[in-house]
Amino acid sequence: MPNMNQPAALPSDQPLSEAQRRFFTTFGYLHLPGLLSDVIGEVIDGFDRVWANRGGGHEGKPHDGTARSCLVPFIDQDERLSLLLDDPRIHGLLTSLLGDDFNYMGSDGNYYVGNTGWHQDGGNTGIQFLKIAFYLDSLDGSNGALRVIPGSHHPGGGFPDALKGKLGDPVTHFGATGSEVPAMVLATNPGDLAVFDHRIYHSSWNGGKRRRMFTMNCCQRWPESRLPELQDYIGTHARFLIERNVGPAMSRVATPRMRRHLEQVEANDFQLKPKVEALLAQGKAASRG
Repeated sequence: MPNMNQPAALPSDQPLSEAQRRFFTTFGYLHLPGLLSDVIGEVIDGFDRVWANRGGGHEGKPHDGTARSCLVPFIDQDERLSLLLDDPRIHGLLTSLLGDDFNYMGSDGNYYVGNTGWHQDGGNTGIQFLKIAFYLDSLDGSNGALRVIPGSHHPGGGFPDALKGKLGDPVTHFGATGSEVPAMVLATNPGDLAVFDHRIYHSSWNGGKRRRMFTMNCCQRWPESRLPELQDYIGTHARFLIERNVGPAMSRVATPRMRRHLEQVEANDFQLKPKVEALLAQGKAASRG
């Protein structure tokens, strides 16, 4: 693996196989053990560096384990982490699933606390969205590993419709606690990647007070006729009190092919600044997620 501080020397992309693409389309997720194991030390150093530069926890205060600490944007604040977007393994899987002109939509860094109930990250927009999750601790079902319900990302149909509106209270609807809902537990070690469709139902249970995880969110390029919808979507990120969707470190180090994945979002994030100004005038704090 080359030094990622020299992106011009990167080898060719490593695309997913046809079988992996079919698996993702059918089940809504991929688990890629050890994909970044050779650089995970640098990645963890970058994670720690970003948090140290921002006070160690939510809103510049040390993480105290009582609630999730969330920082948006995340990898965008560190030049080394920003170059993950250009890593041939990550770039290869993104182009395999979203096309050569995919959009980088942002990143969040987290110290998670306790349980995260069943939820989806997005709805049926007709635009494919996915998340790459980097878990920096060894996790399984006993201490907060990601769980997904395979196939629950498909719009409509008997199975997704049977889940809709019920997983918020699984005891009432299914006689099962959240951790007892049938699901795939993605046990992970640092260096593994979990990739999933925003629409898939996912959760985590039995987690500790300082579970380290960050994400990259990406989607297909939006057609010109739907740019107002993209602008509205980006505008929802104002809750994190950010005035630009792409952070400064990402912009500084972006290679030409990275630029292709930033340009549509950077050209359509103009709703953020006035919305943030309005939230600050109301005394709002940055969202935790």
